Amino acid sequence: MSSPATDSDSHDTPPPALDTDLTAADARRWPDVADVPTGAAARVRGRAAAWLFRHATTGIGVRIEFPDGSRRGSKTDSVLPRMIVRRPVAFSRRVGSGGLIGFGEAFMAGDWTTDDLVGVLTPFAERVARLVPKPLQTLRALVLPRHPADEENTAANTRSNIARHYDLSNDLFATFLDETMTYSSALFDDPSLDADAAKTPKPTSQAGFDDLADAQRRKVDRLLDAAGVGPGSRVLEIGTGWGELCLRAAARGATVRSVTLSSEQRELAMQRVDEAGFADRVQIDLLDYRSVTGTYDAVVSVEMIEAVGEKYWPIYFSTIDRVLAPGGRVAIQAITMPHDRMRASRNTYTWVHKYIFPGGQLTSLPALRDVTAEHTRLRLRDNLSMGHHYAETLRLWRERFTARRADVESLGFDSTFMRMWQFYLAYSEAGFRAGYLDVHQLVFTRDDDSAGSTDS
Repeated sequence: MSSPATDSDSHDTPPPALDTDLTAADARRWPDVADVPTGAAARVRGRAAAWLFRHATTGIGVRIEFPDGSRRGSKTDSVLPRMIVRRPVAFSRRVGSGGLIGFGEAFMAGDWTTDDLVGVLTPFAERVARLVPKPLQTLRALVLPRHPADEENTAANTRSNIARHYDLSNDLFATFLDETMTYSSALFDDPSLDADAAKTPKPTSQAGFDDLADAQRRKVDRLLDAAGVGPGSRVLEIGTGWGELCLRAAARGATVRSVTLSSEQRELAMQRVDEAGFADRVQIDLLDYRSVTGTYDAVVSVEMIEAVGEKYWPIYFSTIDRVLAPGGRVAIQAITMPHDRMRASRNTYTWVHKYIFPGGQLTSLPALRDVTAEHTRLRLRDNLSMGHHYAETLRLWRERFTARRADVESLGFDSTFMRMWQFYLAYSEAGFRAGYLDVHQLVFTRDDDSAGSTDS
């Protein structure tokens, strides 16, 4: 079996495409997708990346096909997901120059394609820690791009980081979200999804899009229950989304203050609150979490800590500790990764940072325990793992997004954006299906407010 070991343009004759649209990227909008790295350094890095790709894909559960008819993986197993490397030289040069950023950009450019994107990405996610030989991992920081200074989550930068994703267009998110407009993991009524994602990968589920809204309400209600939200509760929500948690907390008789840095989300959330008749119970402020004042019986936050950054985890939790009333409870939904991988990748600039979530960083359970123990009186009391539920949530979003391509394009988003978002949704789903990523509902209380811990 052979692979793109040489850097010759004769290897870039594309095979028939599996994707229906491989329109060339607009160089003004997508400069790093439109242009393949050139020059002597790019050629050398391309050859090195070709060698690394051969190493990384040895024995991987993917059938990799090249324009010259050569393959990696099983030649006979037709059930394996197919990765079609259409332009091997461009692919290798991108990966050599940008690592996993280049891998994603190569998909955006159509240098490689597939009819099963999640199927291709999941085996890579399963072995992400050993894709690059350990002796070479120490060189990663020397050759790969670094985090731009203007994406650090300072008070000055965070709003622009948030806007680059959440202010794209409310109409865009409405094309694939359910009626609750909830953009975080749902909690399905399906016991097969309840197992620990890292220990029992890839369960099957029959959830359909019609099940998603109820699953999102179930998630929100469980979080509110965990925080003890009821009539008269004073609730702080950090990260408003499009307002579903505000609505459900207010419907319980709570008063809610929610803070967000997305003007688009705030506008629609306020509209939904007003239409539901809860304007007297819900206040939504365009405000950084660091500036929150007041006292609250419950603090809730759904998948917002991912936008905080490790450097600012202490102030995030210190702020929560500062505003939490005696006897209060904190309920957070957080995406996590293995602690060793979090430490190894903490300074890595990734494709997701560049194109989806600037300034984003995932945490781990040990990191959360450490930061709260060192900087606050908060202690972790309860923990529900929901990783398989997120894989299903992402599958439903991805299928819906793909099916509504015409609606997305009518909003002014081009084919490269479509491929970018397909890659993002599939990349995320693969991480949860592989058990590399997980998501948890976590409950914190203060040491002096509660005895004992139910978390293991």
